[in-house]
Amino acid sequence: MSNFSLKNKRIVIIGGSSGIGLATAKQAIGQGAQVVIAGRSKERLDAAWQYLGHEHVEAYALDNKNELALQSFFEQIGHFDHLFTPGASYVRGPITSSAEVAHSCFNSKFWPQYNAVKYAAPFINSNGSIVLMSGAFGQRPLAGGASYAACNGAIESLCKALAVELAPIRVNVISPGTIHTNFNWEGAEQEVRDQSYDAYAKINLLGKIGQAEEAAHTTIYLMTNAYTTGSTLFPDGGYILR
Repeated sequence: MSNFSLKNKRIVIIGGSSGIGLATAKQAIGQGAQVVIAGRSKERLDAAWQYLGHEHVEAYALDNKNELALQSFFEQIGHFDHLFTPGASYVRGPITSSAEVAHSCFNSKFWPQYNAVKYAAPFINSNGSIVLMSGAFGQRPLAGGASYAACNGAIESLCKALAVELAPIRVNVISPGTIHTNFNWEGAEQEVRDQSYDAYAKINLLGKIGQAEEAAHTTIYLMTNAYTTGSTLFPDGGYILR
C-alpha cells in the first residue's frame, strides 16, 4: 500500500456536504477512506450521504459556531486520522462596516476552526493531520475586506502555532482563491456569480476560476504527505502573484 494513500483512514470534514469539503470527501473515499461529514444543513447532508455512498460515510448535523456542540461531536465520533475544516459562512465589508459584519469572519471562520481543533486534538491519531481553511485574500487583500483579510491571516498564523504545539500531529492550511462552488452564494443571482467569477479570472495568472476538485486535491496532498507541517498552500491560479 502506498504511503501516500488514505486507504483505511478515517477522515472528518466539518463542512463536508458541499463545495471543497464534499469534493475532498469524494477523493478520500476514492482512496479507500471512511469519511465523517458534518454541517448545518440536514438536507445537504442527506444529499451528500447519498452522493458519496452511504457505506463509506457517516453524516452529522453540527453548528460549528457552537463550542459545546463541537465538543460533543468529537466525543461522539471518537478516534480518527485527519481533520479538514472548510465549513464557514460570513459577510465581507469595509472598515466602516457594522460590528456584526466586521466580526462575522472571525465568528464564523476563525473561532469555529480554533474550537474544532481544541476538541478534536485528543482524538486524532499521532500520525494524523489537520487541514485548516483560510483564503488568498489574506495575502493579497483588495479594498472592502479588512476583517476578512485579517481573519485569513490569523488562521495561517494559528496553523504554525498548532504545528508546534500538537506535533507530531501535522497542521497545514489551504488558502484558495475563488473556487467554482456554491459556497457562500446562497440567494445570489446567477448573473452576480458569473460577474464575480469573470472578475477573478482577470486578476490571476492562469486567467480562470478554480474547481472544487482542484482545491480538494491540495487538501488530500496535505493529508497524505507525512513530511509537511506548518505550511500554507495556495490553489489560487496565481492570484497572490498577479
